[in-house]
Amino acid sequence: MSGKILIVEDNAQNRLLFQDLLAFYGYQVLVAADGAEGVSLAREHRPDLILMDIHMPVMNGIEAGRILRSDPRTKDIKMLVLSSSCLRDDDRHFLATGFDGQIDKPIDIRQLAATINKHLTDEESP
Repeated sequence: MSGKILIVEDNAQNRLLFQDLLAFYGYQVLVAADGAEGVSLAREHRPDLILMDIHMPVMNGIEAGRILRSDPRTKDIKMLVLSSSCLRDDDRHFLATGFDGQIDKPIDIRQLAATINKHLTDEESP
């Protein structure tokens, strides 16, 4: 697998876990500790995929996602929500705010690579 993935997550342990897992699977990994830093890194590096936490200081993931969707340079980057919220309507809410899908926390490390690969492959589909 290959591709550049931006992790936007305020929890240092979660960032390290995602970074290590994704590097193991061969992805180039960028990390940000809040939404504002994530927006800046996304604009600078134009990753193939963004994994975005929702509840963060400085700027939350919903606001960061809206900014990225409204920017012509980043509007087409695939974005997945990282959320510990398990409510049935959350997925629809995240899709309505511009995200392409959701990864629930705690993550299933056995499914992480398949989920990411699916979204990266969908990007290339007509």
